[in-house]
Amino acid sequence: MTDDQIIQLAYGEGFAAAAVTDTDKIVFDPAFRPYCAENLCGQYGVNHSCPPDCGTPEEMKARVLAHRKALVLQSIWEISDFSDQPAIKAAKRAHNEAEIRLIRQIRAQGCDGLIVGASGCALCSPCAKKLGEPCRFPDYQYSCMSAYCVFVKKLADQCGMEYDCGDGLLAFFGMYIFD
Repeated sequence: MTDDQIIQLAYGEGFAAAAVTDTDKIVFDPAFRPYCAENLCGQYGVNHSCPPDCGTPEEMKARVLAHRKALVLQSIWEISDFSDQPAIKAAKRAHNEAEIRLIRQIRAQGCDGLIVGASGCALCSPCAKKLGEPCRFPDYQYSCMSAYCVFVKKLADQCGMEYDCGDGLLAFFGMYIFD
């Protein structure tokens, strides 16, 4: 499967933008990890895909760099009030659901890889970790960009994507890491 075919599949799933870049061009900054520890999403320590359980910043970076390419995905949402947490959560959920649908298609073509979502994994509610159980969907479990310490603004710029989309618009980003 070519990069162009993968990008076309992404547009078919409704993403506003999609680009393939080399993983060695991704900028990582461990200064983003403390945002996870602030636990504004409520998933720190209670979700298999979130810190501290997902791995250290160094381990997360190594997972990405173990592959050659990253499909960078952007969705843009009309959200007039950025304090509207239900609207933001719904948009993130829709972004991640589209990403999973896309990845099922890509994997069906034999292109295995690693998922990076727009938020912590929400495949199970509650996460099996809260029940003291192993992850139920390890092949589709995803951590967020902050857990990976990806400098998303620089990644968006590198891929020709807008990071700040203007008043009333909010962009979310995800990646599929592959070879």
